[in-house]
Amino acid sequence: MAQQKQTQFWQKTPIHISLLAIAFIWTLPSVGLLISSFRRRDAMLETGWWTIFQHPFELTQYHIGNYVDVLQAEGMGQAFFNSLTIAIPATVIPIAIACFAAYAFAWMKFPGRQFLFIVVVCLLVVPLQTTLIPILRAYRDFGLSNSFLGVWLAHAGYGLPLGIYLLRNYIGELPKDLIEAAAVDGASHLKIFTKLIVPLSMPAIASFAVFQFLWVWNDLLIALVYLGTTNDVAPVTIQLSNLVGSRGQDWHLLTAGAFISMIVPLGVFFSLQRYFVRGILAGSVKS
Repeated sequence: MAQQKQTQFWQKTPIHISLLAIAFIWTLPSVGLLISSFRRRDAMLETGWWTIFQHPFELTQYHIGNYVDVLQAEGMGQAFFNSLTIAIPATVIPIAIACFAAYAFAWMKFPGRQFLFIVVVCLLVVPLQTTLIPILRAYRDFGLSNSFLGVWLAHAGYGLPLGIYLLRNYIGELPKDLIEAAAVDGASHLKIFTKLIVPLSMPAIASFAVFQFLWVWNDLLIALVYLGTTNDVAPVTIQLSNLVGSRGQDWHLLTAGAFISMIVPLGVFFSLQRYFVRGILAGSVKS
């Protein structure tokens, strides 16, 4: 037995080494970005960020002034708040709609159900760039341009096909006997949905929430088209783009601003990580 375990260990060693190497290469840019965000401007112009490993105790060239300058002087504080204002509703709205639609497609009988689901799947391959001009014209007519409501609705519409697809596949795999037993006991569709479907579908819901939140938070195109560059509503991505254009040589400020924009997505991902893989695997098996 001991020899067998040792053999298995040595057989898996190349896989473990490969995974460690991939993880190291993948995280190296983020480490460099973090270190650079604390360096002074003159230090960045003279040496690379990796010199910290040669002189780890020379802390005089590292400070938090870059973050203070970015948050105060460059307007990143307001942009950070704007990004949260955009990302949270733009994640909650499609989740709520997709859950109801997924339950209907999975367990409710109505004419044209399969055809409508095929239409939803087909929407996954429609480039969002083809919708920018028509939606922007409609927003102009309805007075939704340069408003949070307009970008909420846009992100919700773009995220719904993926959300409905993932959640429908997951909800459709739930035990049929459980749903039928609840129906026999007199539970309505709404009660079945709220008491059974939603609690049992939390892994899939969390997976879609991660996808949607990260996409909305990192989005530049949709925010630029529907919100413009007004500082009152501009998110972090637009503010960073403006920062690159106006302060292209101030790498110490750019790295600090970029790392600020990464903090929230990293927190969301790690907090929901335990649900992420379960929801993706379960939601992609059955079509």
